[in-house]
Amino acid sequence: MGGIGGVNLRNELPNSEKMKFLFSEGIIRAKNAPFLYSTPEVTKNIDWDKIKGMLLGVAIGDSLGYPVEGIPPNYKLKRYGEITDYIPTKRSDWKPIGVPTDDTQLTFWTVEVLLENNGYLNVKELADRFVKERIFGIGSTIKGFIRNYKDERKPWYLSGVHSAGNGALMRISPVLIPHVKKPSNELWADTLLSTLLTHNDPLAISSSVAFVNILWKLLQMEDAPPPNWWIDEYVKVASQIEGGTRYKTRRKGLMYSGSGYEFINTYVRKAVENEVDILKFSNKIGSGAYLLETLPFVIYVLCNYSYDPEESIVKAVTYSKDSDTIGAIVGSAVGALHGAEEFPHRWVNNLTGRLSYRDDGRIFKLLDKIKSLFNF
Repeated sequence: MGGIGGVNLRNELPNSEKMKFLFSEGIIRAKNAPFLYSTPEVTKNIDWDKIKGMLLGVAIGDSLGYPVEGIPPNYKLKRYGEITDYIPTKRSDWKPIGVPTDDTQLTFWTVEVLLENNGYLNVKELADRFVKERIFGIGSTIKGFIRNYKDERKPWYLSGVHSAGNGALMRISPVLIPHVKKPSNELWADTLLSTLLTHNDPLAISSSVAFVNILWKLLQMEDAPPPNWWIDEYVKVASQIEGGTRYKTRRKGLMYSGSGYEFINTYVRKAVENEVDILKFSNKIGSGAYLLETLPFVIYVLCNYSYDPEESIVKAVTYSKDSDTIGAIVGSAVGALHGAEEFPHRWVNNLTGRLSYRDDGRIFKLLDKIKSLFNF
């Protein structure tokens, strides 16, 4: 692995040391906050079913949202009503079964790298894995990363695109797995470097860390938290890491320029207080791949529906535009909170478990390997 500034970023170094060094070189576009060096708190033993749910939720939400991705919610409702089951597509041979896109692929390729390295997140190997085979529904930022890393042969830590897209947040959940029984600040380093790999942006980095903190706490909860908890927990962490970058909304009639966390703190909290209809909220704030749309929408769904994992995912994929990714993110959260057993059995039974074309059952085999390797 190459080095910069005369220092060698060796693969065997702890990721916290790599993170510290990359901050010192000014490479990471985020704030080097004390939170990143804290140890996450453990208050109770975490059940395997919740780990499984966190990962399975990504695949379920992705597969439910994929056939209607890009369709504005108003048109989606007129054509389909609420999305409650897998919609047949050409890739599913016109059967009502769940097939993956990039959300599921990148998530479970991260799982593969963790398994191959006994829980160590080897970011160089993760980069190699991401460019190895075809990605379904690939986004522009991941395309940019592949161009930087594979075509221009930049080192992994210089290949991330300055993008506030949601393509890192959607795949971040596996980084928790190795730390559940051995919590340390390496969790935050793994989260940050995994994000940096493709998205070197303050909002992308801060949202990944804040969301992993939320997932960590959900894994230890038995009941859905109150609505404002989601906002408070996100803002508490993201505000320390995001820094002073200003982001602008892209919606007509909604003028905002400022931090991502303050946008959430203001607009989502106000919408919760006023019990704004989810379609109205989606149309006003937006629900595309830009994190200033993805994050508020995801948090609003969780504020209102997290007590019911099925309803949460249905609302996430129906009332959003980037429906596969938003479904995947919401799916990971409610899966972590409720566990895999609480997902409708039809969703699990009709999920192909593919990561490629005809490798049915692959994600279920990876789940079994996680359970075995980490002794859940």
